[in-house]
Amino acid sequence: MSIVKSVSGNPAPAAAVVSAPVAGHLADARALLDVAAEALDLDPELHELLTRPERSLTVNLPVVMDDGRLEMFTGFRVQHCGARGPFKGGIRYHPSVSLEETVALAMVMTWKCAVVDLPFGGAKGGVRCDPRRLSRTELERLTRRYTLAIHPLIGPQRDVPAPDVNTDARTMAWMMDTLSTIEGASALASVTGKPVGLGGSLGRASATGDGIAIVALELLREAGRRPEATSVAVQGFGKVGRAAAHAFARAGCRVVAVADVSGGVHRAEGLDLADLERYLAEAPNGLLAGYTAPGAEAISNETLLELPVDLLVPAALEGQINGENADRVRAWAVVEGANGPLTREADAILARRGITVVPDILANAGGVVVSHLEWVQDRQGLFWDEQRVDEALHHRMTKAFADVSAVARERNVTLREAAAILAVGRVAEAIRLRGIYP
Repeated sequence: MSIVKSVSGNPAPAAAVVSAPVAGHLADARALLDVAAEALDLDPELHELLTRPERSLTVNLPVVMDDGRLEMFTGFRVQHCGARGPFKGGIRYHPSVSLEETVALAMVMTWKCAVVDLPFGGAKGGVRCDPRRLSRTELERLTRRYTLAIHPLIGPQRDVPAPDVNTDARTMAWMMDTLSTIEGASALASVTGKPVGLGGSLGRASATGDGIAIVALELLREAGRRPEATSVAVQGFGKVGRAAAHAFARAGCRVVAVADVSGGVHRAEGLDLADLERYLAEAPNGLLAGYTAPGAEAISNETLLELPVDLLVPAALEGQINGENADRVRAWAVVEGANGPLTREADAILARRGITVVPDILANAGGVVVSHLEWVQDRQGLFWDEQRVDEALHHRMTKAFADVSAVARERNVTLREAAAILAVGRVAEAIRLRGIYP
């Protein structure tokens, strides 16, 4: 009998029913592949190959809890396509984690690595759990058990995990230590996103948020807009949204609204991010709820998405902008900080309304770019200063934006379609060059 707990804490079957947003995310991922395949006149058999992951692993994880109980958790690791190199993708801990969601995210990772031209394929993993209900020691035991279970699939030349939703550098340190213990040798290059003292890269913690700002600023430059005249709203003030907000502020943009799971705050003249950080450092739960400042008003996440701003950055979870609220979005451009924050229906509505969308596979690829740099540094045993990492990130992200923008102009398609065409074309070419064995 399964004793995996749901969000409410009540027992739920290990094979929980997939929610509509998750199932929709997989459908959206496949629909984007269909668009690219049609534009590229992709061979139907190759198209069919790319609709399916190469490998999907489901693991059942017995974990001894602090009170001595044995509790079962379910985890997944999906490898979509390794034609361009070792698989790469994050590990998330969340109650909504499912096989279908993980398949969709692994497919998206394949395109993401290809659009920024990294020598990686796409993978994703996760454990269905509510990390807020687990102690530090329970999280460590869960992580080590999950690492042991997926160990046959991962390694520096096979599959290199990284942090994702509700996982961080500490999680990666546990994974790396477990792999090193199992193998009897250092496994620094087996995971990325580690603490700097354990082979992590300088600049990795803020890389996804920094990359979001880099491509958004390229969009502004291309449109002849000045950062100083740009207002920004960020939904999701976690590690990604937070870093993005600070990067926008450093560039001269006016960050007027931010929100997290507890709600948001809006100030038309711009928020004092340093003051916000001081508040969050002292807040018992580290959330925005209760923050006050002159001229600032509390708002909901839903309200933030409908503010009249230049740049809207949804950096929370999937499906935040959908068919129900897309008509109320008033931003000049949406820059996808999260994976799949717009549904396919919402994407079509925004396109009809002339609202530019910078897709997730381009906008939030900064994390995997610096993960690649970390992997390279670990494998060669030579580490770089932060300036070199930042320069490499900036070069890779601006080049990727220029490549996608050029395809969009040449084919008269949206940036999302252009990114998919570019990415799928690169993956398909790698498969053609390698051939099918045997």
